Amino acid sequence: MQYDVIVIGSGPGGYVAAIRCAQLGMKTAIIEKYNTLGGTCLNVGCIPSKALLDSSEHYHNAAHTFTTHGIKLDNLGIDFGQMIKRKQEVVDANTSGITYLMKKNKIDVHTGVGSFKDKNTIIVTAADGKTTELTTEKVIIATGSKPSSLPFLKIDKKRIITSTEALTLTEIPKHLILIGGGVIGLELGSVYARLGAKVSVIEYMDGIIPTMDKGLGRELQKVLKKLGMEFYLGHKVTGATAKGKEVTVTFDNPKGEKQELKGDYCMVAVGRIAYTDGLGLDKIGITVEERGRKIPVDEHLETSVKGVYAIGDVIKGAMLAHKAEDEGTFVAELIAGQKPHINYNLIPGVVYTWPEVAAVGYTEEQLKEAGTKYKVGSFPFKASGRARASGDLDGFVKVLADATTDEILGVHMIGPRAADMIAEAVIAMEFRASAEDVTRASHAHPTYTEAMREACLAATENRAIHI
Repeated sequence: MQYDVIVIGSGPGGYVAAIRCAQLGMKTAIIEKYNTLGGTCLNVGCIPSKALLDSSEHYHNAAHTFTTHGIKLDNLGIDFGQMIKRKQEVVDANTSGITYLMKKNKIDVHTGVGSFKDKNTIIVTAADGKTTELTTEKVIIATGSKPSSLPFLKIDKKRIITSTEALTLTEIPKHLILIGGGVIGLELGSVYARLGAKVSVIEYMDGIIPTMDKGLGRELQKVLKKLGMEFYLGHKVTGATAKGKEVTVTFDNPKGEKQELKGDYCMVAVGRIAYTDGLGLDKIGITVEERGRKIPVDEHLETSVKGVYAIGDVIKGAMLAHKAEDEGTFVAELIAGQKPHINYNLIPGVVYTWPEVAAVGYTEEQLKEAGTKYKVGSFPFKASGRARASGDLDGFVKVLADATTDEILGVHMIGPRAADMIAEAVIAMEFRASAEDVTRASHAHPTYTEAMREACLAATENRAIHI
């Protein structure tokens, strides 16, 4: 079978790359080792976690905020089995949608592990051992990532688990111990905290979501504490053992003193590592980086082997589904002779807790380090009429603008629907808007996005109207 392009991996980066290649007239195939398409994001990542986040948020509101709206409920309870069932139905609907898109765009799907025989020949090994040989002009590697762990800690997938197992538990934990205060851990931790679990977070750094703006981390921690989550910051995990239904996690506090926590589940959420197993990269002369096992690429996302590209979690940069999608489109258009671009500074990061956290561009810490003179405008949601009406008063929008030109350099927000609102900031920054440009654009009232406009007003000669 001869193709113009073969994509290995069907996650957001892979399937988007395949569709764009097909749209541009290339004969395209996609290889996926699992029986369902969609990769980590659709099967055990973005989509199922958001389904559980929404379900748990509905329950939490019914239990804690409905009465303020004049809604009374009797005998409120949780059917956890139904919650997990619905989550799977959401996953199935999304993955079947990707299968439909492959058929619609006449993309051949090969199920099995794709491995290089040479740079133009891919061998697909099915689960039963049967092999198929495919030839191609170009290859796009989009095999994603898998949960990382600690070298001294054994994950048994029963009591000491990763995010994958946390999505398919058969019971609500009594005490969930989270190792890692990053995005994945906090999202799933908040799910179970809303459902009544005690959740303890042990984080090595001195704040949660440590790669984001420090103010966002402080505000999110304050909100999560209201859910009953407890935090051990600046603590170093030294071990975790499971015995029966009990897990013991040992760690050192900032003074070096030994401590331990006991719970019924421990979730390890210390990041992810590029997944390149079985690709046979050595057969074509590609060597992955020692740390993170990333595949080196140039500015065109081409590896050291001409005609072989890599995108998404297997290369440098943030491990985000939308980054992979942008890179998939970028490579497809590049192969077709177009001149696409990606501004990596303008790829937003989001945490889907409630309130949501979202950011794009530079942080204050980065601007200070670079010696860039900037001004700050901030607006709290407690001063927003729309947020007051919905009862979502936690959080703020912070805008960083160049002190001389007023160009927006970074936007950091925590609040209701921040994951959606950040798109306004991305668009503004893509077109190099100033803070004043945003203030001149009409924003519907009452909406959460007015907070963005008010923050920009605050950055423009402290002109915010409602504070």
